[in-house]
Amino acid sequence: MRVPDPRLMPRRTLQLSLLGLAFLLPFVNWPQAAVGASLALLFGCYLLPDLDLDLRKNPPGSRAGSASQGGQWTGIILYPVSVLALILIFRHHLDVAAAAWALMALGDGAAAVAGQTVQSPALPWNPAKTVAGFSGFLIAGTAGALALALWVNPALPAGKALLISALAALLGAAVESAPIGLDDNLTVPLAAGGFIFCAWLTARSALDSNLPYLRLRLILAVAVNLTFALLAWRLHAASRSGAVLGFVLGLLIYLGWGWKSFVILFAFFLLGSAATRLGYAEKLARGVAEDRGGARSWREALANVGPAAFFAILVITTHRESAFLVAFVAALAEAAGDTVSSEIGQWLAADAYLISNFRRVRAGENGAVSLTGSAAGLLAAGLIVTLAWSLRLVGAGGAGIALAAAVAGNLADSLLGAVIEQRGLVTNGVVNFVGSTLAGALALSVTLR
Repeated sequence: MRVPDPRLMPRRTLQLSLLGLAFLLPFVNWPQAAVGASLALLFGCYLLPDLDLDLRKNPPGSRAGSASQGGQWTGIILYPVSVLALILIFRHHLDVAAAAWALMALGDGAAAVAGQTVQSPALPWNPAKTVAGFSGFLIAGTAGALALALWVNPALPAGKALLISALAALLGAAVESAPIGLDDNLTVPLAAGGFIFCAWLTARSALDSNLPYLRLRLILAVAVNLTFALLAWRLHAASRSGAVLGFVLGLLIYLGWGWKSFVILFAFFLLGSAATRLGYAEKLARGVAEDRGGARSWREALANVGPAAFFAILVITTHRESAFLVAFVAALAEAAGDTVSSEIGQWLAADAYLISNFRRVRAGENGAVSLTGSAAGLLAAGLIVTLAWSLRLVGAGGAGIALAAAVAGNLADSLLGAVIEQRGLVTNGVVNFVGSTLAGALALSVTLR
């Protein structure tokens, strides 16, 4: 059977046509742009289904075609949804929305075309994706993000815009190629948009002002994190991969605010490890205990600590250090709350309730919550925030914001677990990463206001 040219697929044509609206952003305000995105969404919902078009992401007979037979409308609907979300979230920074929009449309399209027309090896982390597709996304995404950002805001420094566009495209390519079941029309633009916004806040002068402290801090960070990584590995609190990535992430966090930020990380580690060990035999008998005796792998380290490390680096590379400190604390408080609530709930609560419909389920089910576990999680998040406040990392207002954001992140984590993790679309690590990132992002957005 002849495979259609992926460059002529109706899906690609629609996406590129909608991208043309991005060139109007310099001439409209954000409410007008939001109306345009809403009209595109209505078109996709009510008019497009009446047209006899094959809107599958990959053509039949292609390497990935078999995986795209169902849900062909999902991506078409999520595309304008993502555009609308970008405009609303970054309404005062439409250059960020435009860059993420272009990266989604051009990067994803180029990845599909290159992956289906160029023979190349499969990616190590996803056999369904190829090196050619990844490279196509990186090149086209960089070019598109750079062009649209400068078109919407010509005052942006071109050199910094190029670097940020390339890094955002690299992130977008990694998200697009990740073996998860969520549509990349949703995951790529939101991840890229958040990264681009934060990256534009970085300033060389901020890093230069911190250099006198970083020389000694780097030496201490290596020594302290190497010691704790080896101890965690020897005590079976972390696997070898978890210890290695934990060392790297801990190093970044120590650089963020010295020993004080590391104390917050260490408190999270203690709370999580203690909660995992409590009642481990009973949890093992029920089949809900952590694998490997509770030793955390690199996946758990990245999911729980990765967002906090990102915010910690932005503390010393931007002039918004107080805002990113609040985001850092919120991210770790959410991770602590999620870990403790899950472990204590599985130990002490025989039954729980699915957060999406309040149906009684066994404790340990994805998206299940219990009164005991929720109380323990709230206490753990409160302890992290209180510790940060006592160390003067955040003020009273920042502590309140961080705690509220952590609770919101925990709720989102449970909801995602019930709605999408239950269906096998994502892993628990992805859900944890999103919950922690969301907590930090919420805290950051409120603090920046």
